[in-house]
Amino acid sequence: MTIAHRPTDPPFPQTAARPRPSALALTILLLGGFITVFDLFVVNVAIPSMQTDLGADFADIGFVIAGYELAFGVLLIAGGRLGDRHGRRRLFALGMAGFAITSFLCGIAPDATSLIVARLLQGATAAILFPQIYALLRVLFDDAGRRRAFGLLGMTLGLAAIAGQVLGGLIVESDLLGLGWRIIFLINLPIGVIALLSARIIPESRSADAMSVDWPGIGLATTGLLLLLLPLLEGPTIGWPLWTWASMVASVVLLAAFLAWEHLVAKRGGDPAIDLTLFRNIAFSAGSLVVLLIYSTSTSLFLCFALLVQSGLGLTPFAAGTLFAPASVGFIIASLVAPKLVARFGNMAIAGGALVYAAGIGWLIVTAAGLGDDVETVALLPPLVLFGFGQGLSMTPLLNLVIGYVEENHAGMAAGFMSTMQQIGGAFGISVVGIVFVDRLGRHAGDGVSNAGRYADAFAGAMIYNLAAVIVAAALVTFMVRKRPAVR
Repeated sequence: MTIAHRPTDPPFPQTAARPRPSALALTILLLGGFITVFDLFVVNVAIPSMQTDLGADFADIGFVIAGYELAFGVLLIAGGRLGDRHGRRRLFALGMAGFAITSFLCGIAPDATSLIVARLLQGATAAILFPQIYALLRVLFDDAGRRRAFGLLGMTLGLAAIAGQVLGGLIVESDLLGLGWRIIFLINLPIGVIALLSARIIPESRSADAMSVDWPGIGLATTGLLLLLLPLLEGPTIGWPLWTWASMVASVVLLAAFLAWEHLVAKRGGDPAIDLTLFRNIAFSAGSLVVLLIYSTSTSLFLCFALLVQSGLGLTPFAAGTLFAPASVGFIIASLVAPKLVARFGNMAIAGGALVYAAGIGWLIVTAAGLGDDVETVALLPPLVLFGFGQGLSMTPLLNLVIGYVEENHAGMAAGFMSTMQQIGGAFGISVVGIVFVDRLGRHAGDGVSNAGRYADAFAGAMIYNLAAVIVAAALVTFMVRKRPAVR
């Protein structure tokens, strides 16, 4: 599961007179969090239907998911700063309106290219919407109310992930109004309108000393990452022509320019998108890599698993979503247990959780490798539960660990950067795993191997990256914990 977390409450300035928000205001904020996460997960069960309807290849569907995560990730920090400066309720309403409109564009997309563009825009509006939820919960409630509000938000995001799989599968399979997969986006339009009209009851708040938005830096980072992901997604399908290599070279140049620009902005006393001095801390740098690796494994597994069980094994969208639901339940249970384990056994429990996660992936690889046309999909349930449980044990406390390596005055920026790394990690994972998946899927085409066998082989081969990434992440966490304790 890849759910955007804000591990620490950024030091948002409090207003002198803080109005008490109503229960309806809290509900509207939770609804905003629900739809952004729901749309991240619901696409997985709809991917095979999209492929059939739009004639899309793996690169297209990969970008449908990765594009949303990329735009969401690179614009999160900007969205938070815009809310601090111009009003968090105002940006929440703007983000909700934009999310509804771009969801409508997704729902009426006539082809794969149009859907990809709409998803990029949808991710951008989610980046405007989502940071305001954390900020408003932080500044509008007192200590007791804030704990309750953030607890409800965590529960809401977990339920959104499960609903995205199960309810999303039911919606796609029901073919409401003959719209098929399109309805998963179109239902956001009335929800967005209701939330937008109700947003006026949310008290406004802003920061008098809000940081400015580093638009040139964000532009360089976004373009550089797009030029990296595009060839990684397209290359395996089209045979790696010259432009794919040129694009990756250009990506390196632009990302280097981004780092140089951030250094220059900081030197001039401006507000860079990310303070590069954070990376002088070796433990924080290692932790950033851990977050990237761990979150690169989640979305890619969801995508490949959806293709395995629907396109390969012939399950319906609802059956596929229901099959994955136990993993989501395991994630939520482990998320509740993880903080207690860390409190009792220390941060090495996070490395242990990552190894449990790796064991779940390894079990899935072995099980998938033995699948055939006469498979009993119930065999996938035990490794899926272990997979979800391991995710919860490792992901939930990980971000608090990494943020703990920076000083308190940098906690807000570090938290925003970690949220960005989660989304970029998801997009990166899809592109890397896709290289193996597409190659393995095409390797046995036309040589008598069953469709189920082809997809099972492609899934098992692609998940080797996930297994390796989680094991490396566990080793890095061990290094971080042993090097020095986190700042408390």
